[in-house]
Amino acid sequence: MRISQASAVDLTSLVQLVNSAYRGPESLKGWTSEATLLDGQRTDADQLQALIAMPGTCLLLAKEGDELLGSVLLQRETDAYYLGMLTVRPALQGGGIGKKLMLAAEAFVTEQGGSRIVMTVISARTELIAWYARRGYQDTGVRKPFPTDPAFGIPRQPIEFIVMHKNLVAR
Repeated sequence: MRISQASAVDLTSLVQLVNSAYRGPESLKGWTSEATLLDGQRTDADQLQALIAMPGTCLLLAKEGDELLGSVLLQRETDAYYLGMLTVRPALQGGGIGKKLMLAAEAFVTEQGGSRIVMTVISARTELIAWYARRGYQDTGVRKPFPTDPAFGIPRQPIEFIVMHKNLVAR
């Protein structure tokens, strides 16, 4: 498996991967599905193209040959990098790809001079919060509302984000 940065040629397969892992029937094959919490698609080509083109933003891809196995988004913020959209093909979840992507993301942030990663996780996703906690991420106590823009999904119940973080370099 190799890790590389996404480019415009990856958009079609990346949109399919992210939407299949988070929403819809295929997502239920994995353990990270949001299908019971949200309706609608997770992303589209325009959103991902804008992210790829945005300065300070990187989408790392895990590939085996030409097959896209997973991805993770990193965005430089003022004092940290935001990590989001960690995605692994549903049928491959639990096989270590997510762990490898997280390690690659942390290495990338450190190489870029970053010392901290922050993320938001839907509070109802207790199993995912526990997974991140096992990797050293801590709940900051901060809560954020879920976006009201349907482009991010349509909640089936009231949901909010918890903010988690990890310091990568001792200050």
